[in-house]
Parts: sequence; structure tokens; C-alpha cells
Amino acid sequence: MYVPAIAEEAQGLDPRVRRTRKMLRDSLSKLMKEKDFDKISIGDIAEESTLNRATFYDHYPDKLALLECLVGTQFQELIVERNITFSSCDGALKNVAMGVCYYLAENTKPGADGQRQANSRMETVIVAVVRRMILDGMAQHPPKPGVSPEVLASTVAWAIYGAAKEWVQSSGNVPVSEFGDTIEKLVKPVLMA
Repeated sequence: MYVPAIAEEAQGLDPRVRRTRKMLRDSLSKLMKEKDFDKISIGDIAEESTLNRATFYDHYPDKLALLECLVGTQFQELIVERNITFSSCDGALKNVAMGVCYYLAENTKPGADGQRQANSRMETVIVAVVRRMILDGMAQHPPKPGVSPEVLASTVAWAIYGAAKEWVQSSGNVPVSEFGDTIEKLVKPVLMA
């Protein structure tokens, strides 16, 4: 499970731990601009960050966990930068959907390479981040008895991701706020099931 930098600060993690994790996230981010995630080794990340492999493993079990942390952190930073709020359940799905649209628009390369990138591990990690957000919301507002929160959160997360991916790939996009309303209308009944 990812622990974004904002959550690390809230948990009161030692500043040295936060700094080391930031160095690892920044290194992975830089390397991903140069080559595909699957071609990046933990040794590459360690070398880029000027840390050693043992330090990497002190913080993350594998590079996929680091990727999830990186995406979670970037996603939370984007939400803060764009003043997307989650003050109540009303509009929360819309705001999550808008956040995913913005994130994909900023982090998916156009063209065939962008298509391949969107279909890579990044897709799974983005869904995992959104799923975690939905599960956190369900902890405050549990679903009806007999409905698995994990299955419900996965269903909603994949639906939001799929719709946001379609929005990014469409030409002549509707404004993201309007699209967020549409996603919320489509997905909210699933949460109420």
C-alpha cells in the first residue's frame, strides 16, 4: 500500500526517512522519463538516488511499491494544486474522477506510446491509489451489509479509471468538471448497491 508524502508528514515520520523516500521517488520519476518502468532496475533507482540497494529495501519491498507511492504522492499533490476538495461525500466521486483525468492528462504521452504506457503497470497503480481513497471513504461511510467493501472499491476505482482514460484519449473533450459530473452519475449507483 502506498504512503504518499503528505500522509508521511501526518504520521510524523522521521524527516530523514521522508527525505530518503523522496530521493527514491524523485529518482524513479526521472528514470521513467528516460525509459519504460519495466526496464528500470532497483540498481538503476539506487544509483540515480545516490543510495544503495539495501537502503531501497529498507523502505520498499520492490519497485512496484515505490511506483505506487510515487503515483499516490503525485496524485495528492495534483489534488492540492488544483484545490480539489473532499469535504463531504457529495461530489467526492466527481473530485476523484477529475483528479484522475488531470493526472492522466499530465502523465500520459500522446500517441501510440501513450496508449502503451496507459496500459502498463501504471494503470494498475493508479487504480490501486483510487481504490485506497474509496476504501478510506467507506471507512467513514460503510456500504450496506453483505457488500464487500474491497470488491465495491475495486469496481468503482476501475470504472473511474476507465472513464478518465477515455476522456484523455477523446478528441474534443468536454470540460473536466462536466465529465466529472457524468462519471459521478454513472458510478454513484454502484456505491449505493
